[in-house]
Parts: sequence; structure tokens; C-alpha cells
Amino acid sequence: MPRYKLIIEYDGAPFCGWQYQDNGPSVQGALEAAVKAMTGDAVRVNGAGRTDAGVHALGQVAHINLTKDYKADRVRDALNAHLRPHPIGVLSAEIVPETFDARFSATKRHYIYRIANRRANLALNVGHAWRVARPLDVTAMNEAAQVLIGKHDFTTFRDTECQAKSPEKTLDTLDVVRDGDDVNIATSARSFLHSQVRSMVGSLVWVGHGRWNADGMRRALEARDRTACGPVAPPGGLYLVRVEY
Repeated sequence: MPRYKLIIEYDGAPFCGWQYQDNGPSVQGALEAAVKAMTGDAVRVNGAGRTDAGVHALGQVAHINLTKDYKADRVRDALNAHLRPHPIGVLSAEIVPETFDARFSATKRHYIYRIANRRANLALNVGHAWRVARPLDVTAMNEAAQVLIGKHDFTTFRDTECQAKSPEKTLDTLDVVRDGDDVNIATSARSFLHSQVRSMVGSLVWVGHGRWNADGMRRALEARDRTACGPVAPPGGLYLVRVEY
């Protein structure tokens, strides 16, 4: 059974998340329906990251096993044809060894969170950025972000329904950069806890408003208590950018 690696982009707004659920449409479900329409087989699409409802992807990775050898470009084009009109695009497909696993072979995941720091309402980016009207001190935010770098117990920034066995994660990067009205928060790690990125972003916005500083972020981290977290940023500003192997 040949295994194919897919790189996928999608608008997460219409979906209940990546993972198949009974209560609404999922990205995984749409992809599996497209594979069945192409091959006639019920095939599991295994993703690198289980993005939440409303979260987007520029470079999600998945793998599928097919019972027949297809040219990789044909797989890409056929899936895209069957995915219409869903806002999902298969950017590429390639044949990979059976040992490749989109989730467990990944060595690093990169996310970006987009904030529109402006008074005006969003016209073109509704559901694709978080509008924060009050000015943000990006220098203070980036200083506080560095407190979270390294291996820590991230219980404070972990959703109460997170199913990970351990709250310990190693955060490789967390950078806050302004570009005009846009404030982008880029982060990378081998893996993240449920809602960890959005929890960190919401707390950094508190820093940007002067409610916290770097010491406040450190105290929140060391509290290992979900109630010590700042607000959880809305999902629409979050993007899975790429996955490394």
C-alpha cells in the first residue's frame, strides 16, 4: 500500500477543527470524503496537528495509505477536484516510505498568531486575525515572551480538557514583531498542549496593555495553575504554518 504525504492549507472558519467529530464538519472528514470519492475506499487521513475549531493552516501535513499506485500529482489534483467547494487546498502530494508518520515523525511545528492592532473594524480579515483596538507595547510583549522559552510545566497555559499525558513541553521560539498595525506572534516547538498557543497569546496581550510585565508572566508560568492564565485568544488569528521532519 503506497503512502502519500500531503501538504494542505485550509480556512478553519467553517470547521469544528481538524479532527473528525459527530457534531459538525471537520477538515479531516472533508479530506476523507474526497479520498473515498477518488478511490472508492474508506481511508484514514492522519494529520500532523489537531487544530481547533476556527484555526487555519498554511502547511498542515497528513499521510494516507492507498490500495493502488497513483502518480503523486494525480492524487493532488483529484483530491482538490473533490474538495470543492470546501476552503481546503492540497498543495502537494508525494510518495513516502511506510515509516513516515505525519504526526509522530514530526520534529517541529511552527505557528503564527496574527493580531490587527488598530481602532478600525476588520473588513477583509474578519475571522483571520484578532482585532485589538488598544495600543500594544510590542517590546514589553517580546520581553515577556522569552520567559516561556525552554522546557517548562505549562499547566497554566493548558486547556482543562487537554489529553496530553504531561504538561511539560519545550518551547523553542516565541517572538513578537510589529509590522505597521499588524502584530505577529511566531512560535515553534516539537509539540504543543491543547490551546497552549492561544493561551500564551492572550497573556502576552495583557503584557502589551501594561496589566502584566515579564515578572508577571513568570509568576503565571510558575503557578502551574490554569486560573493564573490571561484570556485565551480567539482561534481565528492562529495558523499552523509548517511542520518539520
